[in-house]
Amino acid sequence: MAAAAKDAITCHVLDTTAGRPAKGVRVRLESTSTAATPVAAAFESHTDDDGRIKTWLPYSSPTSSGEVPVHTLDDVLGSIAGPSRWTLRFDIEGYFGEASTFFPEAVVVFRVEHGQHYHVPLLLSPYSYTTYRGS
Repeated sequence: MAAAAKDAITCHVLDTTAGRPAKGVRVRLESTSTAATPVAAAFESHTDDDGRIKTWLPYSSPTSSGEVPVHTLDDVLGSIAGPSRWTLRFDIEGYFGEASTFFPEAVVVFRVEHGQHYHVPLLLSPYSYTTYRGS
């Protein structure tokens, strides 16, 4: 069986209090526009049954005007010369419930070098989280 395609940036969320993957966590991936990164882009997805995000969909906020973007993460990464900075925003409150967590959102900022794969796991509980660069 062939492996499913995955984007150059992926993540995995594990609920350490329940001892299982965190299914249905909303996560937004954003680039930061700089001189080296001329395109600011945002993507969004929800973790699957295994707590993973392998592919991203273009994100357009409810207040954005115009058409929904149609670029892919590969398109954006391919247009960047040199290293770039990216942010993952995990909706912790949406997963645990309002007022059931100390951290409504976990924000992870990291540096991306062209041509590499980045996997960012998040270990999560209502009162703590930790992350690292995975493989």
